[in-house]
Amino acid sequence: MAEEAKKLAACAAVDKHVQNNQVLGIGSGSTIVHAVHRLAERVRQENLTIVCIPTSFQARQLILQNGLTLSDLDRHPELDVAIDGADEVDTDLNLIKGGGGCLTQEKIVAGYAKCFIVIADYRKKSRSLGEQWKKGIPIEVIPMAYVPVTRALTKNFGGAAELRMAVSKAGPVVTDNGNFILDWKFDKVHEWSEVNTAIKMIPGVVETGLFINMAEVVYFGMEDGSVSVREKQPR
Repeated sequence: MAEEAKKLAACAAVDKHVQNNQVLGIGSGSTIVHAVHRLAERVRQENLTIVCIPTSFQARQLILQNGLTLSDLDRHPELDVAIDGADEVDTDLNLIKGGGGCLTQEKIVAGYAKCFIVIADYRKKSRSLGEQWKKGIPIEVIPMAYVPVTRALTKNFGGAAELRMAVSKAGPVVTDNGNFILDWKFDKVHEWSEVNTAIKMIPGVVETGLFINMAEVVYFGMEDGSVSVREKQPR
């Protein structure tokens, strides 16, 4: 059921926001697989000219495997649209991302897009961060600094931070950038914009999985087969 919900959200977003002659940011994760399949289908059927910028090794492989045009930020430093998934979305469209370990490149690509679109299934829809997602906020760190960063996180913000360990290799998860990931399990709701900025000021932190004030619209595939749309509200 969740897989079908992911597909519904992905297809709705691609059909609504993708047009001819665009530069698209392609996110990472399981929901993006459906978006790329739908994108490739539309490119073939409508003879669209689309250039794709990946956010990870996985995204790069998806683009190539589906016969789409691969490029990079050197050649296309400004994107029309970026489409990506999320681990959790609150009512203000704040996101937790990075469950798949690709948060830094995902944030770079989303940040240089004119419009950032998020696709997810019903399990990711929350009122506040931490309501559904219990694995913490991913924080990418320089390997030599993971111990002092861990201490700084818990001292300054409470909760607990753990080094993410790999499943099919000995030792920690290593990102596409050669860094480690800490998963910070917070114990209260924070002012996320302030906390995001403060964490990024800790020496050794590369990026956080908090995506604040970035998403324009989120498409949720629901259990009943519908698609729920949550849009950014004017401030």
